[in-house]
Amino acid sequence: METPQVNETARKEKSPKGSALFEWYDSLVFALTVIVLIFVFLVRIITVSGNSMNPTLNWGDRIAVQSALYTPQRGDVVVVDSYSHYGDPLVKRVIAVGGDTLDIHFDTGDVILNGEILEEPYILAPTTAADDVTFPLEVPDGCVFVMGDNRPGSLDSRSTDIGFIDARDILGKVVLRVAPIRDFGLIA
Repeated sequence: METPQVNETARKEKSPKGSALFEWYDSLVFALTVIVLIFVFLVRIITVSGNSMNPTLNWGDRIAVQSALYTPQRGDVVVVDSYSHYGDPLVKRVIAVGGDTLDIHFDTGDVILNGEILEEPYILAPTTAADDVTFPLEVPDGCVFVMGDNRPGSLDSRSTDIGFIDARDILGKVVLRVAPIRDFGLIA
């Protein structure tokens, strides 16, 4: 008869430890779920492939991309989704949005948006490399015109291989370089 009391007492002593362990496990699962949801719907990490965004971004940089509720704006560095016909994710800068008129004077390197020369302190070299798109042009509604910051070394909307980007194909805006650590910081 004495044995059932000992077992009852031992069971009561183990219960609080088991409850604390379950609460810890429950909190861990909740935290991991929140982290996964953030990275699926709000922020994605992408690796830059290529040199078309030098000097702003370099080959191999890991970047954080804001993907939720994003509408492309002029000057934003964006990632075009790899599920589109472009193949790998494209990292480019939005130069013009739907309704804008764009002209490029390749002899002087001037990019003219809606009649005004763009100030582009972020580019590696002036826009003197032409491709097969004819200027001036008007960007269709729902589309954007993108170029890399390394204008001589960028395949972008100046080529019909890329052309206008459907805004729905934009994964999001690049907000942060997360690696390499020595270059960690916001992207403008």
